[in-house]
Amino acid sequence: MFQVRIHGRGGQGVVTGAEMMSIAAFQGGRHAQAFPSFGSERTGAPVVAFCRMDDKEIRLREPIMQPDAIIIQDPTLLHQVDVFSGLKKDGYILINTTRSFAELGLGEFVKDFKPEHLLTVPASELAMNHVGRAIPNVPLLGAFAALCGLISLEAVQSAIDQKFKGAVALGNKAAAVQAYNTVMKHNAEETHHA
Repeated sequence: MFQVRIHGRGGQGVVTGAEMMSIAAFQGGRHAQAFPSFGSERTGAPVVAFCRMDDKEIRLREPIMQPDAIIIQDPTLLHQVDVFSGLKKDGYILINTTRSFAELGLGEFVKDFKPEHLLTVPASELAMNHVGRAIPNVPLLGAFAALCGLISLEAVQSAIDQKFKGAVALGNKAAAVQAYNTVMKHNAEETHHA
């Protein structure tokens, strides 16, 4: 079973992001579940959502305490919430930011993680460019597909079509593709340098 915890703020599409991830996993033939965990849905308040994927039926229902991957939609949460709580040492970290892990003050924390499991993507900027709103959830989903390889870009696009219509769907698909391609290009360069 692969478990993802998404941290963000109210109004950033955290719950929708988890739902779309589960739809994409389901499209890929996996069992999946997504659920939110919030006290309040106030805009700007910290929000957490979860997604589980497995090749067999998922019976667990409790919040994810030991995630395989963490997606951080708002880097200001890094110093307010213990976003990395329980993260496995071979886990994945995806952060919506233009800054590096070192610039975020995480250099020491991530030194024991696999470098290919660590990723920052300017998801808010991609969303702004393609959709006109800085909601990072869809570009992060595209980036996650490239980072972990658990869901395909096609499945992400299908999930977008189920959640959005018209110009918003097209913009989100373009943002997801750009995020996905950015990560794939980065991975290719890393492999080339290794």
